[in-house]
Amino acid sequence: MRDFSTEELDRYSRHILLGDVGVEGQEKLLAARVLIVGAGGLGCPAALYLAAAGVGKIGIVDNDVVEISNLQRQIAHFTDDIGRSKVESARDKMRQINPGLDIETYQLFLEAANIREIIRDYDFVIDGTDNFPTKFLVNDACVMENIPLSHGGILRFDGQTMTIVPGQSSCYRCSFRSPPPPDAVPTCSQAGVLGAIAGMLGTIQAAEALKFITGAGSLLTNTLLTFNAKTMAFRKINLKKQDDCPVCGKKPTITELVDAEQTTCDLK
Repeated sequence: MRDFSTEELDRYSRHILLGDVGVEGQEKLLAARVLIVGAGGLGCPAALYLAAAGVGKIGIVDNDVVEISNLQRQIAHFTDDIGRSKVESARDKMRQINPGLDIETYQLFLEAANIREIIRDYDFVIDGTDNFPTKFLVNDACVMENIPLSHGGILRFDGQTMTIVPGQSSCYRCSFRSPPPPDAVPTCSQAGVLGAIAGMLGTIQAAEALKFITGAGSLLTNTLLTFNAKTMAFRKINLKKQDDCPVCGKKPTITELVDAEQTTCDLK
């Protein structure tokens, strides 16, 4: 058992008081490794809550710099961060919350050539990306590496999320076989997005990661959770692992990762 310092006992006391987490669960969090793909609307709240929870190693991937239009929803970035690397901006806020964490930054585009090498160092992946090809790439790589992940997306007033445990539950391709045609789905810059929606969805993704690590509760596996913030209507849609899924099915046809044409997406 870990010998907790007085500072750690104080910092994580509200977790330790939880019967489903306790000292053992906090030990698991401190030993866990979570990768966040995208330091945007979903990745920012997820990063801050994972840091606050004491996840021992957190990786964060994003190639962008902070722009003023990001500040409406990407809460780890402040006005003074405009022009800075998003991963560095997010890292600094995470360390202000919890200085003792190991935070690895990747200022790059995830591609077929590098994603498997990066994700295999982690226990869980949070997908907060902003384009469909990368969402499918993250799903396929996690299935191939047997790494659980949380998918999430937002647009206008709506959000959706699902948790994928390879080999046990349906994956993203079980329900959405391939990226939509270019321009088939509007982007946030075209259609808009309520900023707080990003926080709602990103914190759900963080909670899924924390539950996976500690074993508390049940995950959103084989379930697509959707919500509309205008009505605050939440819905759970049952999903099923598909035997003919091209990546996780009985006879997969996608056995190597390929970079698809990048098209700007809705969901970040």
